[in-house]
Amino acid sequence: MRKLLFVFLLMPLLVVGQNRKKKDYLVSLNTRFGTMRLVLYDQTPKHKENFIKLVNQKFYDSLLFHRIIPMFMIQGGDPNSRKAKPGDPLGSGDVGYKVPAEFVPALFHKKGALAAARDNNPEKASSGCQFYIVQGRVWSEDELQKQVARIQTMKGHVPTDEQKQVYKTLGGSPHLDGNYTVFGEVVDGVAIVDSIAKQPRNEMDRPDADVRMSMTGTWVKKKKIKKQYNYQYQ
Repeated sequence: MRKLLFVFLLMPLLVVGQNRKKKDYLVSLNTRFGTMRLVLYDQTPKHKENFIKLVNQKFYDSLLFHRIIPMFMIQGGDPNSRKAKPGDPLGSGDVGYKVPAEFVPALFHKKGALAAARDNNPEKASSGCQFYIVQGRVWSEDELQKQVARIQTMKGHVPTDEQKQVYKTLGGSPHLDGNYTVFGEVVDGVAIVDSIAKQPRNEMDRPDADVRMSMTGTWVKKKKIKKQYNYQYQ
């Protein structure tokens, strides 16, 4: 009888686990330019878990994209930006912990990639909260070869032939591969990255007019994400 009771108690947990595998956490990142939808990679579980935690805690609500560099990336997530005055230097705020690096060669800095910012710590561990979204640019073959040489100097990850083709068509920032953790991507609304990246900025790359964000997340069936956003799971 006890064994039967244990089995019945265990069944709901198994069902929940199976249902969760069929779903993914879809992030909605809201700005005055519109809403981006992002998917977080299963291959970087520490970063995914941490980002979901912060989104659920409403940590990112009212923070700024405090650093923008056209044809490179837009960066946000500094908690000091919530009440920052115009012209205040930003970028040093954090949550008191780092996330261990999770470098996965299959995950690279293509346009729309979501990656973790970091300082110059030798382990290349990520900031607990600051992130960037790649805008990048399209590269010619000759330009890409120069980027490969730069990557090798930085002891990063040299892109595969398939990844090189993405850099030559969609675009991105290849020199960061293997040195910063990529843990997600924009699956809808990547044009919003372009809109933010082209805003006027000061000498510290902070936008002259604040670009605030808010985020929500919800568990959605993977089949729906694949169909609605034409997203292919690896």
